[in-house]
Amino acid sequence: MDKKGFDYTAERLIDDKPERLPNDALFPPVARSSLRLSHYDETGQAHMVDVSAKVKTRREAVASAFVELSDAVVAALPRNPKGNPLEVARFAGIQAAKQTSTLIPMCHPLALSFVDVRAQVVEGGVAIEATAATVDGTGVEMEAMVAASIAALTVYDMTKALDKGIRIREVVLLSKSGGKSGDYRRE
Repeated sequence: MDKKGFDYTAERLIDDKPERLPNDALFPPVARSSLRLSHYDETGQAHMVDVSAKVKTRREAVASAFVELSDAVVAALPRNPKGNPLEVARFAGIQAAKQTSTLIPMCHPLALSFVDVRAQVVEGGVAIEATAATVDGTGVEMEAMVAASIAALTVYDMTKALDKGIRIREVVLLSKSGGKSGDYRRE
């Protein structure tokens, strides 16, 4: 148990007894079995999940992020002395998707068959959408989310000289397809 009363042992994570978690406002009462995390072994140690027995299928995920910019920063985007922030962000997101397993310890290195990142100026800032696809035994949600996150951070980096109050918001998974868990679409 840690200092805040969280118990991360495997027994705690897979036990079927209902329990209130330390912060009931954030975590309503649920059966412990619904809290099972696949990246923990029977002793509670974090580990990489063995996906070698999983069927290789086409898997795709789409994630998004939003970079909130002032009107002045949006107006200055085309005149950025560092270059086109949207194009640099697009390349950064693509590169980041390919590096996901080096950034997130339990992610599997995947042979990505497709990565696309789009950054578009919209009212209030820049909307980013990242798509990742593979034919493999595990999903590409993290690759899509890392791509969207890094693209958003790159827009920040390219524009921070104009405004330190830029906010990155709403990094979310929009959809996924393929794999055992099936399709998901954010509503």
